[in-house]
Amino acid sequence: MRSPRALWVAALAAATLLAAPSSRGQGNYLDVYVAKVKPEKISAAEAIIKKMADANRRNHGDTWVVLDTLYGELGTYYFISQRADYADIDKGSDAFATALTKALGEQGAEKLETDWFSTVISARTEIRKRRTDLSRKMPADAAAYAKLIGTSRILRSTVVHVRPGRATDFESWLKEANEAGNRNKDAQPLLVSALADGGAGGTYYLSSPRAGLAGFDNNPTLRDILGDENFAKLQKAIAETVEGSSTMILHYRPDLSNAPQALIDAAPDVWSPKPAAAAKPKAKADAEKPAAAKPDSKQ
Repeated sequence: MRSPRALWVAALAAATLLAAPSSRGQGNYLDVYVAKVKPEKISAAEAIIKKMADANRRNHGDTWVVLDTLYGELGTYYFISQRADYADIDKGSDAFATALTKALGEQGAEKLETDWFSTVISARTEIRKRRTDLSRKMPADAAAYAKLIGTSRILRSTVVHVRPGRATDFESWLKEANEAGNRNKDAQPLLVSALADGGAGGTYYLSSPRAGLAGFDNNPTLRDILGDENFAKLQKAIAETVEGSSTMILHYRPDLSNAPQALIDAAPDVWSPKPAAAAKPKAKADAEKPAAAKPDSKQ
């Protein structure tokens, strides 16, 4: 049997021919599964995700964080797992399948897989390379990164498509802009990753985590950060190197996630799932009380 997670990861190999990444070395990667759910099946889909998360939580399986769309294509879910390298993707997939089978049995896991795909309109998988060298105000260490994500509730993500052959130029001006942003006390963190496998080359993700939508108010603009002259140069560079971009705002879903321990430690009240409250037993008198007679339709 191939678990849902194994199926999610399996499609990654097909993208390597046309979208070969510029770097294949060791590093931090994001293993991303994106699913568009049928509007009438959202409740059913979320119930299935919760079962998957619970099975992995109880059986030392894979970990992931789920985000859904707040502004953008509604009904779209993003499952994101951080990986040390490509081999770690295999380990995560195996851990997911093993945990699901332990919790539900082989037939139960197969049924859950079938139920899941009955709720989905479309799905895709990606591997993204985290680009700390292109990021702004990157947290100093893993604990600081976990605190930033753990205390965030939403994420603005801008997808940038760079013209073929212009990736080096794009990265150069992005570094320049972010170096200026690092010197600006009011500039907020900007986390950058680049598509490595699973889609068109030259795709970058610029992500801004916030505690809420109000966190986007009164932020310095690029013009504020760069100054008028450098901002004009930047606009020219963007016109020459970028084909297009799109922006969405996503909402973190701790209730659908099986978060890694570092995230739970950073914000346990948010990321540690609360056990379901046990139903209170009825009082003996209530339990023994005879049911009320149905009204007589002739009366």
